[in-house]
Amino acid sequence: MVLEIAVIAGVISLLCAGFLTWWVLQKPAGNRKMQEIASAIQEGAQAYLYRQYKTLALFVLVLFGLIGFFLNWNMALAFLAGVIASALAGYIGMMVSVRANVRTAQAASKGLGEAMDVAVKGGSVTGMALVGLGLLGVTGLYWIYHDLSVLIGFGFGASLISLFARVGGGIFTKAADVGADLVGKIEKGIPEDDPRNPAVIADNVGDNVGDCAGMAADLFESYVVTIIAAMLLGGTIALAQSSTALASMYVELPLLIGAVGAISSALGVWFISVGKSKNIMHALYKGVLASAAFALIGFWIVTGGNWALFMPLVIGVAVTLLIGVITEFYTSKDYRPVREIANAAKTGAGTNLISGLAVGLESTAIPALIIVSAIFASYSLAGYPAGGIYNIALAATAMLSLTGIIITLDAYGPITDNAGGIAEMSGLPSGVRFVTDALDSVGNTTKATTKGFAIAGAALGALALFSAFAEATHLTSINLLNPAVVIGLFIGALLPFLFSSFLMKAVGRAAFQIVEEVRRQFKEIKGLMSGKGKPDYARAVDIATSSALRELMIPGAIAVLTPLAVGFLFGPQALGGLLAGVIASGFLMAIFMSTSGGAWDNAKKYIEDGNFGGKGSDAHKAAVVGDTVGDPFKDTAGPSLNALIKVVNTVSLVFASAILANSLMLI
Repeated sequence: MVLEIAVIAGVISLLCAGFLTWWVLQKPAGNRKMQEIASAIQEGAQAYLYRQYKTLALFVLVLFGLIGFFLNWNMALAFLAGVIASALAGYIGMMVSVRANVRTAQAASKGLGEAMDVAVKGGSVTGMALVGLGLLGVTGLYWIYHDLSVLIGFGFGASLISLFARVGGGIFTKAADVGADLVGKIEKGIPEDDPRNPAVIADNVGDNVGDCAGMAADLFESYVVTIIAAMLLGGTIALAQSSTALASMYVELPLLIGAVGAISSALGVWFISVGKSKNIMHALYKGVLASAAFALIGFWIVTGGNWALFMPLVIGVAVTLLIGVITEFYTSKDYRPVREIANAAKTGAGTNLISGLAVGLESTAIPALIIVSAIFASYSLAGYPAGGIYNIALAATAMLSLTGIIITLDAYGPITDNAGGIAEMSGLPSGVRFVTDALDSVGNTTKATTKGFAIAGAALGALALFSAFAEATHLTSINLLNPAVVIGLFIGALLPFLFSSFLMKAVGRAAFQIVEEVRRQFKEIKGLMSGKGKPDYARAVDIATSSALRELMIPGAIAVLTPLAVGFLFGPQALGGLLAGVIASGFLMAIFMSTSGGAWDNAKKYIEDGNFGGKGSDAHKAAVVGDTVGDPFKDTAGPSLNALIKVVNTVSLVFASAILANSLMLI
């Protein structure tokens, strides 16, 4: 009965995505000029995804063959299914987002409420498609094979797409954004979405391939691998149970949790309404709180009122809410940290950068304490044979069960950002841009809070994967006096730094090419600055696409090959040390980079609202520099660390038995 419920919940989620897609597409798409701009964004986004998937196809087929030949062909097929499902979730969401943007811009002419409704419903398609495909994928494979090891392949496929979507999309979006800002805002002094800027379409495409398709793949992976890890731990417990019913409950409970969260998220979307208060953030939070309330009711029902099982789920939901509040505090214009960074811009770019770095470093403390507290509380609540580690996995599963509503808030961001760009480029009245700017300003904060959710989810989910790896390799403890463990620990702690370095350099190189191209066009195209000439938007899109796809292969190879090298050379203990190092280091580094980047961005927008001299002032110019530095922090390197953490853990779990049997054990 449990599997049937999970399948029904997955189908309902996909039907909701279909209905919401139809609802959005029924809305008017504006005038001819708006539709031309939107069409250019759609074509650029579709072309990027097509080239990305084509680039990855050979890599995926090689891994499919290796997994099938050396491990298990059923696992290889599940790996392929994970790749397809993850890619499809991102594709569906992005294709709707690039159509919802122009409809949001058109709806803005009628008012804030109408525009927000279109943006939210458009963003919710990504969330509903993601959880629907995830639930159906995991449940379907378990139903067919009744073999938990096969599910690991599905998680690995999702992890691989997550890594490449995050890395490639992040490089594309920030190369275009930085290139457009450096020439447009700083050198030419024109607005952010000015149609004269040759990189402006690439910038709008980047918002979708990074924050929509990239985040969808990221959280799709977190969603499915956390459910799978909890099922694996439940399977270990089931072996020790004399009762078949109890054994099934431990394995299948994570699927029920996912089903409850999916339905709760679908219901929560309809509670998002700006109303008379006109407070956009409060309206969005109403949806999250409604989803959380529905989820808790559902969790109580599916656990049969068993407090030992129910309380970890409460903790997981609480982590979701707390992480959102803390991230908003550090990245919203309404609070101290962002205003301190804006104030520091009055004395130049140097002090603005120092202040932003300090805020980012400070922002790691409370989220880390929240995660530590959740781990402690979940582990301590164990009141049944399952043990505390399973409780931690349940908390992570409950947290990520709300992925549908969280992704809705994230995908809302690029839709409103694009809507503002379309309004600017098509010359709509200032009142329309006022509405889209208000929506976009909140969108920056929601994108930051969803990144916080993704990072926290990656940390808890990776801990569950780590525990599953320990079970698979029979590790009961990791001895820090063992040199192999110390080697693994240092390599694991190093990985996020090296990985981030590659991505930051990649953004710099790609942005350099776009800057050169934009400068060339302003110089060579007659009448471009006066508005009489037409920029070559396609050229900037092509540069960003080719650069992103070229640069993503080395970071991807590092993530996949490093755990294999350490495991086969030094053994499971060393690999356990590596996993511990990458989880701790990557979690804190991701928070630091994502939060500081978001804070720099909103500090710039706080000045643009008329504070400290407003647009064009020295403080604003300094803040633009801070935002430019923060762009690859918050949208490339920081979010990509989530994927790194999970890919390293998933690869280790996939090859755990092979490493256990064939390690050289050099130390």
